[in-house]
Amino acid sequence: MRAFVVDRYTGPLHETNVPEPTIGDRDVLVRVVAVGVNQLDEKIRAGEFKQILPYSFPLSLGHDVAGTVIRIGSKVTAFAPGDEVYGRVRDGRIGTLAERIAVDESDLAIQPSSLTAVEAASLPLVALTSWQALVERGNVQAGQKVLIHAGAGGVGSIAIQLAKHLGAHVATTASAANADFVRELGADVVIDYRTQEFETELSGYDLVLDSLGGENLEKSLRVLRPGGKAIGISGPPDPAFARAAGLNPILRLAIIGLSRKIRTLATKLGVRYEFLLMHASGDQLRQITQLVTDGALRPIVGKTFPFDETPQALASLAGGGIRGKVVITTQGDPS
Repeated sequence: MRAFVVDRYTGPLHETNVPEPTIGDRDVLVRVVAVGVNQLDEKIRAGEFKQILPYSFPLSLGHDVAGTVIRIGSKVTAFAPGDEVYGRVRDGRIGTLAERIAVDESDLAIQPSSLTAVEAASLPLVALTSWQALVERGNVQAGQKVLIHAGAGGVGSIAIQLAKHLGAHVATTASAANADFVRELGADVVIDYRTQEFETELSGYDLVLDSLGGENLEKSLRVLRPGGKAIGISGPPDPAFARAAGLNPILRLAIIGLSRKIRTLATKLGVRYEFLLMHASGDQLRQITQLVTDGALRPIVGKTFPFDETPQALASLAGGGIRGKVVITTQGDPS
C-alpha cells in the first residue's frame, strides 16, 4: 500500500510501501479519497511535539481524512461498508497520507451530503479546534468580543464563522489583501497585521484564539478584559495540559518552566492563558456537520494537490498566503 512517511524527525517526507492496516473490533477501514494538510503535520515532522506526542518510525503523517468505508470491525455499529465518512484521526494512530487507514469509529462522522470529499477533508482538525476553543473551553456567548488571529488561515477561517454563529463580535488579524475575504466570513473588525498593532487597536475582549504563539500571544493578553482568556494552539503547553495528558514528572516540570513567562504575565494582567491541543471527536464532528448542513459553516479550500505531490503540499504550508486549507486528493477528482 502506498503511503508517505518520514524516517526520523526533521527528515524528508517520501513515498514508500507499507503493510495494509489491520482493524480492531471497533475500527473502520477507510479508503482515503482526500486528506487535509495541517500545521500539526509539519510540527510533528519537525519534532516540535516529540516530547508530548512521541511516535515511532517510519511514521506516516496525516490527521484529516475523507473517504469510503471498506470494512468494519465486529463491534462497529455506526457505520457500514460504502458509507462516505470524514474525521480527524486520534493521536497515536495518525497516517491518513496513505491509500487506506484503520480509524476508531468514535473519531468519524458521516460526511455532509452537501460537500465534496475535498471540502470534507478540509474540515475536521480546524473545525474541531475551533469548536473546542470557542465552545468547549471558551463558552462563547452572544454579545461577547472574540479576537481570532490569522483569520484567513485554516483554523481562523472556520473559527470566524463559528464565533459569528455563536453571536460574538469578532475581530481578526489578516493582510490587507485578505480583509474583504475575512469580512465575508463574518469578521466585524479586521486588523492589518502588517501596518497596525492589534494590541493598541483592541481592548476589552473576552477571548483570544491565538495560533501564532511567542510575542503575538503575549500581546494578545493585553487586549483581554479582566478575567478574559487567551487560548493558544501553538503553545507553550501549560501545567493543566501536562496533568491531563498524564506526562511524567520530568516533563511536567519542563512544561511548567516553558509556560512560566506567559502564565506570570497573565496573572499580572488579571487574565487567563490555556493551551489547547485539540482531540479527535466524532460526536463533536456530527454537531459541526449540522452547522454545515444549516449553512452556518462552509469549508475554505485554498489549494489542492494530487497524492503524488504530497511532499509539495506539506511544504506549501511554510510559504503562507493560502486561504483556508490545503487538501491532497488520492483518487483523482473526487467531486
